[in-house]
Amino acid sequence: MTATAQAATVQPARLLPGASSERVANATDSADKRRSAGVIRGKALIFWDPKVPGKKLDAIDTDQITPSNDCVSETLETLDARWKAGSFRFLMPDFRERVARGENFVVAGDRFAIGSSREMSPAGVKGVGDEAGHEIVIVCGAAMGDIFRRNALNLGLHVVQSRAAVDDAQEGDRFTFDPATRSLRNETRDKTYEPAPLSPQEEEIRRSGGIIKVGRREFADSVRRAPEIRWPEAKAARRLSSTEQIVWSHRVDKDADVRPGATLRVYADLLPASDGTGPFAIHTFNQISGGDVVYPRQVAYANDHFVFNRNEESDKQTDIGRQFAQHYGIGKPRYATPGDGIFHFYFPEQGLVVPGALIPGADSHSRAYGAYGALGYGVGSTTLGFGWATGYVYFTCARQRRVRFVGKLNPWVSGKDVVLALLARWGAKQAQGMSVEFVDAGRQLPMSYRNTIANMMAEGEALNGIFAPDETTVGWFREKRIDLPYPTFAPGEDVAWEIDEDLDLTSVQPLIAKPFSPANAFPATEIARERLQFDKAFIGSCTNGGYGDLLEAALVIREARRKGATKAAKEFVVFPGSGGVKRDIERPDPRLGGESIADVFRAVGAEIRESWCGPCFGQGPDALVKGETAITSFNRNWANRMGVGGLGYLASPAVVAASALLGYMGPPSELGIEWKAERFV
Repeated sequence: MTATAQAATVQPARLLPGASSERVANATDSADKRRSAGVIRGKALIFWDPKVPGKKLDAIDTDQITPSNDCVSETLETLDARWKAGSFRFLMPDFRERVARGENFVVAGDRFAIGSSREMSPAGVKGVGDEAGHEIVIVCGAAMGDIFRRNALNLGLHVVQSRAAVDDAQEGDRFTFDPATRSLRNETRDKTYEPAPLSPQEEEIRRSGGIIKVGRREFADSVRRAPEIRWPEAKAARRLSSTEQIVWSHRVDKDADVRPGATLRVYADLLPASDGTGPFAIHTFNQISGGDVVYPRQVAYANDHFVFNRNEESDKQTDIGRQFAQHYGIGKPRYATPGDGIFHFYFPEQGLVVPGALIPGADSHSRAYGAYGALGYGVGSTTLGFGWATGYVYFTCARQRRVRFVGKLNPWVSGKDVVLALLARWGAKQAQGMSVEFVDAGRQLPMSYRNTIANMMAEGEALNGIFAPDETTVGWFREKRIDLPYPTFAPGEDVAWEIDEDLDLTSVQPLIAKPFSPANAFPATEIARERLQFDKAFIGSCTNGGYGDLLEAALVIREARRKGATKAAKEFVVFPGSGGVKRDIERPDPRLGGESIADVFRAVGAEIRESWCGPCFGQGPDALVKGETAITSFNRNWANRMGVGGLGYLASPAVVAASALLGYMGPPSELGIEWKAERFV
């Protein structure tokens, strides 16, 4: 197909048949800002680090706040029932009871609520407090998960970042919080804390009572306004990174300053959801627009999370999106039916992701769009629903960081190894919420490698990661006959990088990340000496499910067959990134001597599944059960991520394929395979 510029850029609002300007006005909420609630009182509920006595627990991810099995909505009327029931289900099973007893000041360490975009987490936590009659206040340290923080503001859940308050807090301490001033006081310690400040626009959202009230107030004007995308002139662009240039061009308010910490309204080119995040976005859209006034703007919807669970509750959740698409006449490619693929692969294939686009996606791995020169980042469902109604979202600019990839790639090293090496280097601090500009200095990284690196900026805790479009990018789009609507761009010469670093690719070797962090990566040759056993080997997901990824694994298998390795020693399963990829791998490939990728996999006993996200976050028949271990090309190996009680290890497709044949974790070299560039390209 050939995508046109019209299909790829921001469009004005379209009224539904019979809708009028009067109905637009009636859909809005004319109420003024809500009155500030009274002072909130309660006791501390502390998450302690079980490994370090006296230390608050760091890096509580959203999988631990709301396990995947509880991220379910069977109807729009009972959205949060499961979310409340699942809040901290495994991390603190008595959370609900403790909140009911008045322990409503949740205290945790740094990097609280990192990870998935699931707005079920703040919504469920807030719902637990609401049902108990206690407003909950989250008190945490530095580097809070950026998506959770935005979601909390959108929902009216109070969040306070103060490391001093966290350090001082002890069991039984009595706290007060004044919503009018955001002042936090530990009455037991007789100390008062001023939290990290919000931007004026974030404060406005908070004081207004959340994003739905803001949306109702802005809806009528957003329908009347004609969107305009205007790229910066050369002088202005000199000081702007690629991310900042996209933000600058997409500003709703053209005089808004693009600088770290500033919150702006920005037009979105695409606003994608999944069957997992879509129901809450639909609810938000209906609450803001009235549901019968405008078509959802810049909408895209994919069935890729719960769709193949094949149980009643998941089918009901999927049906919510299907009815939404039918009601508004949303068809392909903007509505991806079951099996079409994971939306981070499917929507780029369809030409809906292009260089220069601004794409807030209701999935944390929407950062993958940075591989294509787009500003892709994760948002919650309420932000998405707000965008469907207004055509724009609120965006807070981050500090800018640059990583230059220099040196030459070693044999068997792929994008997965590069990003694991980067995360290992960054350590506990990771990217600190910055926007990361990647520079492929030697033009060695194909699009599949770039997709993996940009995608896993979710695990790197960056706002986004982006490769400015170059000849590699343009060639990928040209091959697919997709038109590019925006001008070329690159980071300016005078950008004030907060951190500017090089990663020497010569130093990177095949890696395996042990539980429970992608940054916990070690050379695969060292891991091989440990003879680590596993039950399952998985290749695929939105991180490594492209044709190039699967070809990489197939090349290993084909060469290993020459060495006598003819059968996988353990269960071996492949999840293509999209239905298109699944079809393509059935075609002969000359690099495989005329065999297809699928035939190569099947020859050693691998099974090829539908394209979906389920196994990556513990859903479906391939989810790990307690005591099982898997080596995977997925993106997260956090506790319970791939199934409650299971252990996940992360590696490249090449290393996973080699391990499947070896029966223990190890790189292709362990099979006696030598890298021959003319064969392995």
